[in-house]
Amino acid sequence: MSQTTAAEAVDVFGPDSVLRRLVNEARWGLAVTRATVLEAAHPQIGAALMENSTFVTHPWRRLRNTLVSTQRMLDPDPRVRDREAARLNRLHARISGTDPRGRGYDATDAEARAWVVATLFESTVTMCRLSGESLDGPTMERLYGECRTFLALLEGDADRLPATLTEFWAYYDDMIEHRLENTEAVRVILFRLFANVPAPPVLRGQPVVWAAGRAMAGPVAAAVTIASLPESFCRRVGLPDLPGAGVLMHGAYLAAGAAARLLPEGWFQAGSVLSLLDPAHGGGAAPWEAVRRQAGRAAALLRLITPAPDRHDDHDDHDEHDDDATRSADRFFAEVLDQTGNGHLDWPDLAAMAREIATRLDLGEHDEERLYTAYAAWWRELQSALDGDGDGRVTRQEYAASAAALPSSGLIKIADVLFDVTDTDDDEEIDAIEYQNLFRTAFHRDLADSGAGYSRSAFVRQFVSFMSGRQHSTAYHMLLSQA
Repeated sequence: MSQTTAAEAVDVFGPDSVLRRLVNEARWGLAVTRATVLEAAHPQIGAALMENSTFVTHPWRRLRNTLVSTQRMLDPDPRVRDREAARLNRLHARISGTDPRGRGYDATDAEARAWVVATLFESTVTMCRLSGESLDGPTMERLYGECRTFLALLEGDADRLPATLTEFWAYYDDMIEHRLENTEAVRVILFRLFANVPAPPVLRGQPVVWAAGRAMAGPVAAAVTIASLPESFCRRVGLPDLPGAGVLMHGAYLAAGAAARLLPEGWFQAGSVLSLLDPAHGGGAAPWEAVRRQAGRAAALLRLITPAPDRHDDHDDHDEHDDDATRSADRFFAEVLDQTGNGHLDWPDLAAMAREIATRLDLGEHDEERLYTAYAAWWRELQSALDGDGDGRVTRQEYAASAAALPSSGLIKIADVLFDVTDTDDDEEIDAIEYQNLFRTAFHRDLADSGAGYSRSAFVRQFVSFMSGRQHSTAYHMLLSQA
């Protein structure tokens, strides 16, 4: 077994690390998108994505979390790396099940995790080549060594990836020819995600601008991604050969490469671009303030020239009032509860909420386990109260019909745990910094309790009211529904 020592890992991910440099560039998003399609074609990974992931309903949140996690895994400080590796292993240990064909999947499967790292390595090499920066032999060898070290941090060894780069290419070709499939996850990413991706946080209040941009960008993104994939893979899973897609793809990669080389330092870093899309992410946002202001002006212009939708008053006021509660519950179900976007509520949806909170607060094992346990208790309550047909899930109709009578003891338990893990100084109040860490927004002085902080009683009361669908909360909505 080829263990990687802490000292070796420090050297590998030091200031001269090839992988660290490339991961922090915004163009690496092209490599991640391409790699995700190849990962999704692995039957174990594809099934896990469809059953447990929020990549369709919350793609921007998933992108942000992936970037933060990768940066932690490549941190020169071994303590940061080890903590993140342990967190990822706990996360993966909670993801298992059976795909529609009756085959089991497990997110800790060593072959599948090696394939994830393999696709990231190959897609990073391809990104560099297509964007005008082909890696020479020694640099590529170093990058591959860093990727094997990355896998060793998760697995304890890198034995599932070939020891040499020459052997890797034979392994990679064999995986494509004999292991990958045309999974549902591949089709969803290419033909549903790009076409329906929700607005990033910065444009969430500008639906007209986003709809216009997505109508053009969605098909282009799909075409660019398909054209960048290996021809053998496209043949195997039956992807279309789109006219002109190759030229479009080469242009997109060359433009990304030119931006990385020519824009002022910091402008095309991953953190800077992510802060443009999500101001709450922070870090490097200043260069893009002018762009943000221009987006706001464009939205205002489009609203002026776009006719307002017609109102149809086919129902009287009484009918509309009677439907308000159902419509509100229905919307809350879609935007908050149905985290995986499969149209019903089940345990993976609640686990996704716990996972997002644990990731955002970087919880240790004990606090993370407390949070998952609390969510599991609430899920049992929901099943007992709302799962009328006993099929192990709650439909939107079942929820909307009984939203007002939802049980709350499980929610109170979740709120108590959430308060405890947020109140890091244990003073029984959430101060402005702790509030910012959880909600990624400034402290709002619209709380029921007076005083300098957010008391436990006010926190629990607002959380329970929000999660039971009785009262809207902008902060909790941003925490759990933000795409």
